[in-house]
Amino acid sequence: MKSFSQNQLRDYSTLFSRNEAQAWLKCNFQSLKYKIARYDNDWLLGKKYTYNDYLKYIYSILEFNYANEYIIKNSFLNEWLIPEKGKDNAIIFNEFRVGKSVADLVIFNGTSKVFEIKTEFDSDKRLELQIENYKKIFNEVYLIVPLAKLSTYTKFDRSVGLISYVTKREQKFNIERPCEVNYNIDSFTVMDLLHSNEYKTLIKKYYGLLPEMTSFNQFEKCSLLMQKIPTEKLNKLFIGQMKARNNSNELSRRYFRELNQLSLSLKLNKIEKQNLVKNLNKCLND
Repeated sequence: MKSFSQNQLRDYSTLFSRNEAQAWLKCNFQSLKYKIARYDNDWLLGKKYTYNDYLKYIYSILEFNYANEYIIKNSFLNEWLIPEKGKDNAIIFNEFRVGKSVADLVIFNGTSKVFEIKTEFDSDKRLELQIENYKKIFNEVYLIVPLAKLSTYTKFDRSVGLISYVTKREQKFNIERPCEVNYNIDSFTVMDLLHSNEYKTLIKKYYGLLPEMTSFNQFEKCSLLMQKIPTEKLNKLFIGQMKARNNSNELSRRYFRELNQLSLSLKLNKIEKQNLVKNLNKCLND
């Protein structure tokens, strides 16, 4: 079986980044050509491969040998979240900011769920603050962690669910500890997360009308009203507002599954995803 150095794997992993995907949308494949010339000329000899074929080849290498954040995120998307996307008008967000923390993956369907991914290369230094922030707004909080480091994360807040994984493609994600469901969300955090038109819509849905206000005092007035909404009702209204956001990301478990996380990160719609795939399906030898 072919072996790869850590430097080579790290170099391969740079292909799955926002900047690279943006270049492919412009038919700029210099980085792909560079990797082939540096590592894989023998792979290319005598064959009519596409750029997408090469990316699939690199992705499979990374799955088995270098489970960085992109691979884990993309695998979790494919196995767990995309199957949920068609249910209850679910909406998925990548890198969702809550206070000073940025959640790796978030899904809103009947409830709100947040997933924080820790790879073998990550530390748990900021995790307590992240959990504290996430619990203010999400019904379910999960950590996705390497099975080999599971004991490191069991010491954290026991209301947080733990999902383990191993760094081999044939393995699945497993729930090691269920999370406690919490509907007691924080109204101040809701106000910070929603856009002005969204929190005004929420207030109007609950009270039937908006208070007299100006652009200068609307945040303060709506915030005071939001604090008076029962938390379980506020939770439902908040989820409804998040699901109403225009998020038409094209995600598929069957086709070009290697690109789902890139598509989510770049917020590609169906036409943009099709253009990306069309560009990557060009022959390497052309």
